[in-house]
Amino acid sequence: MFDISFTELMLIGMVALVIIGPERLPKVAKTVGHLLGRAQRYVSDVKGDIQREVELDDLRKMKEDMESAARSMQSSMQQTESKLRKEMQSPLDDFKGEVDQIKGGIDDKPSGVKPKKVEPEISAQPETDFESDFEPDFEPDMATPSADKTASSKVPEHKS
Repeated sequence: MFDISFTELMLIGMVALVIIGPERLPKVAKTVGHLLGRAQRYVSDVKGDIQREVELDDLRKMKEDMESAARSMQSSMQQTESKLRKEMQSPLDDFKGEVDQIKGGIDDKPSGVKPKKVEPEISAQPETDFESDFEPDFEPDMATPSADKTASSKVPEHKS
């Protein structure tokens, strides 16, 4: 802090010993130490406050930069959106115009002409006879009890 050498401190101590006296010198040294400690704390608090202010200014500047970047991005997006809308609107307008022309062409037909109604023909007889088409491929034989025995003999028994 102050550029004081050891010899200068010895000189100050000798002068203080002569002026203050040996009885009060320890008490004065203790008081001077407390005062120097308070001064150092005050200086460090001021340094901390200045540092916080500098950081706060940096944060404010960063915030402003971010806000300006966000505004420029938003305006860019709006310009892109309006450009795309304009590019998409012209084909839509062309399509609407063509649809209107087609509608106009349909409406120009004479109103006395009505479309012909076509009704489906319904025949009285079905095309196929379902009863004759269905013939079973096999006849089940219910009278033979031997079939039941062979079927039951093939099932394995489970022992518990």
